Amino acid sequence: MDEQALLGLNPNADADFRQRALAYFEQLKVSQDAWQVCAEALAQSIYSDDHIKFFCFQVLEHQIKFKYSELTEVQQQLIRETLITWLQAQEARRNTLLKDTMREQCIPSLVESWYQILQNYQYNNSELTCQCLEVVGAYVSWIDLSLIANERFINMLLGHMSVEVLREEACDCLFEIVNKGMDPTDKTKLVESLCQVLQSAGLFSIDQEDDVDFLARFSKLINGMGQALIASWTKLVKSGDIKSAQDTLQAIEAKVALMLQLLIHEDDDISSNIIGFCYDYLHILKQLSVLSDQQKANVEAIMLAVMKKLTYDEEYNFENEGEDEAMFVEYRKQLKLLLDRLAQVSPELLLASVRRVFNTTLQNWQTTRFMEVEVAIRLLYMLAEALPVSHGAHFSGDVTKATALQDMMRTLVTSGVSAYQHTSVTLEFFETVVRYEKFFAVEPQHIPTVLMAFLDHRGLRHTSPKVRSRIAYLFSRFVKSLNKQMNPFIEDVLNRIQDLLELSPPENGYQALLSSDDQLFIYETAGVLIVNSEYSAERKQVLMRNLLTPLMEKFKVLLEKLMMAQDEDRQMALADCLNHAVGFASRTSKAFSNKQTVKQCGCSEVYLDCLQTFLPALSCPLQKEVLRSGVRTFLHRMIICLEEEVLPFIPSASEHMLKDCEAKDLQEFIPLINQITAKFKTQVSPFLQQMFMPLLHAIFEVLLLPAEENDQSAALEKQMLRRSYFAFLQTVTGSGMSEVIANQGAQNVERVLFTVIQGAVDYPDPIAQKTCFIILSKLVELWGGKDGPVGFADFVYKHIVPACFLAPLKQTFDLADAQTVLALSECAVTLKTIHLKRGPECIQYLQQEYLPSLQVAPEIIQEFCQALQQPDAKVFKNYLKVFFQRAKP
Repeated sequence: MDEQALLGLNPNADADFRQRALAYFEQLKVSQDAWQVCAEALAQSIYSDDHIKFFCFQVLEHQIKFKYSELTEVQQQLIRETLITWLQAQEARRNTLLKDTMREQCIPSLVESWYQILQNYQYNNSELTCQCLEVVGAYVSWIDLSLIANERFINMLLGHMSVEVLREEACDCLFEIVNKGMDPTDKTKLVESLCQVLQSAGLFSIDQEDDVDFLARFSKLINGMGQALIASWTKLVKSGDIKSAQDTLQAIEAKVALMLQLLIHEDDDISSNIIGFCYDYLHILKQLSVLSDQQKANVEAIMLAVMKKLTYDEEYNFENEGEDEAMFVEYRKQLKLLLDRLAQVSPELLLASVRRVFNTTLQNWQTTRFMEVEVAIRLLYMLAEALPVSHGAHFSGDVTKATALQDMMRTLVTSGVSAYQHTSVTLEFFETVVRYEKFFAVEPQHIPTVLMAFLDHRGLRHTSPKVRSRIAYLFSRFVKSLNKQMNPFIEDVLNRIQDLLELSPPENGYQALLSSDDQLFIYETAGVLIVNSEYSAERKQVLMRNLLTPLMEKFKVLLEKLMMAQDEDRQMALADCLNHAVGFASRTSKAFSNKQTVKQCGCSEVYLDCLQTFLPALSCPLQKEVLRSGVRTFLHRMIICLEEEVLPFIPSASEHMLKDCEAKDLQEFIPLINQITAKFKTQVSPFLQQMFMPLLHAIFEVLLLPAEENDQSAALEKQMLRRSYFAFLQTVTGSGMSEVIANQGAQNVERVLFTVIQGAVDYPDPIAQKTCFIILSKLVELWGGKDGPVGFADFVYKHIVPACFLAPLKQTFDLADAQTVLALSECAVTLKTIHLKRGPECIQYLQQEYLPSLQVAPEIIQEFCQALQQPDAKVFKNYLKVFFQRAKP
């Protein structure tokens, strides 16, 4: 098997190759190693026609000679992996050449060998026959279809459809044949001829077939046939062949009854496999101007089938959902798409059908199985997306639709179905109520009924934790959506949720109804109720204080306990509880949009008290990371809600948060400082002046810590901290506070500037590089003029200008990467700003000194300087990308 023989260059090699290879295979009994050698050699060689023929025929002959147990893996490896997977993985040109050569010289012979194997072994070696059918199916997509789609081959395949052990593979093979691209008229004839034979063989009698595995394959085949006919109809309509299109449409209509049988089948895999045909059929009907009576009946039948198949079965495990449950959820999503398409074809029919099913079911919900009640409510829920409107205005506009939806919602909330003892029905009830929240603006008299359902054993006090958790979120949404309509019920609701607001310390052993995450929604709801109420500012303040005072009191007690705790697990539990308390208080503030709304409600004092209560936690030496995280989040919210009133607390808080901090602490602290800087600007200038270098020292200290070479986590933490550091500098310079940097002393200023240059050039992080160039551009804009700081002009020419060239010239600066292109864009802005501030002096420096030092050709230098002087910045940005693309080796 030398290279000369494999390349077909030795005219006498073929016979010798055959003889030696066959002897070798015989000797090793077709061992795995021998086949592997053959496969690897073939995969790396250029095939000649003789070697292709030899390979295909000899492999097949040897498969037949030896017992099957030795050959299954061999056939899969050589026929499928080498000849199929290998072909797919190679370049398109080689694929095309190889396939063309095979089509011309050996495919007919190969097809003949398949036919002989299928004919000779269909009765005494079913496994080999199935494998051969699989190979035929794999080749069909790119060989001449007439070699397979002919009378003798099709008859044999159709014969296999009646053989139990062969019919699944025969189904797949026929599917590949039907799926082959061809003339639309010919495709229609082929599909119709296949269908006639299959129907004659009794295969369309679905109700008489018990083998669900076969039916799943058969359903896939019918789906392929249906979609093939629809594709043909579409092509024929576009080409203007109305007669052939009509014939094809009739062929499609003739398959609808079978499609419906498969769609409604109790096995979801069988049903799922036909959904594509069903969806495309509805798309055809959508395009027709008028539907026939039969087509209308088909639409209604599909609608009823979808409604039935949406129903849960008895085995669905709601408490412990596994793989089967996940598959049904996905299947339901497919059915929803069908329902949406039905709405496009006949919205009136869909609305009427859902209304009929819904009303019939809810009239007798007490005696109806849970899955039927659930799906009836689910259909109402799904109508909102199937019949979409702007801003959820389902109860205005189209009178017929609005009336139908209003009637169904009224039935839903007055029927008592919310008391049904099954989690699926309970959840569907509340999901639907929240989705159609605008119903309560039309009929507000039903609000108390629904509120009670949310608040009692049906909702927030349900026996299922899963239900309670979801209801907590839905209740928050419901209350927010009703806004002023909640006024008559505010104090009653606040009283009823009082026990759900309790902070649950770790030592009391009490299992709270809601998790801390769920309680966040309840606190937010309480805050919204108070803020949106029509009470006076004094009353709102009292209610907010009543809400938050228990949190503050427990916080103080728990913090004292934490300071004395010895056991680490107990420390962690106490710290988590303290963090929850801060989080709950923070969540109530989401009801406010700004300081003005806080003042109008008279709540500023309450939140200032919270601040004074929570800030001592920053000095606790235990569980610092957890405590700092909670207080930081609260400070973020207070900057929005209290604005300048929070400023007196910031220096002390910052001082504590900078003590003994790690990379993650700093990374999370910097956004707080950025928020303060961007919002208050010069108001916080003294504070920034004071804490600027301590913050930088803390950052540098962490960045300079040694780390193991392969510690990816530490490297990522440092990268993120570096980005945060540069973001801080960008905020300071972008907020008009460059004097904060300038006033740090010459040595410190120089150190800061060099870190920015280093970030722009040395670190292969385009996000950080982009930020660094933004900083440099801003500093040049502020300091780069004639009256700028002493020595900054020299810094521009010695360091900033070189950075604008050295960074893009690095191999790690990938101009094909989107983030890198953004960094280059900011680099261009920096150069433009330098030119703007320094004028002709900049051009002279580039022409006479810097660019010649990079050995740039004079004509390129001239071209570069001309582009830089263009008034349109986009021109220079585009040029700069081309410049560096040419400059890189």
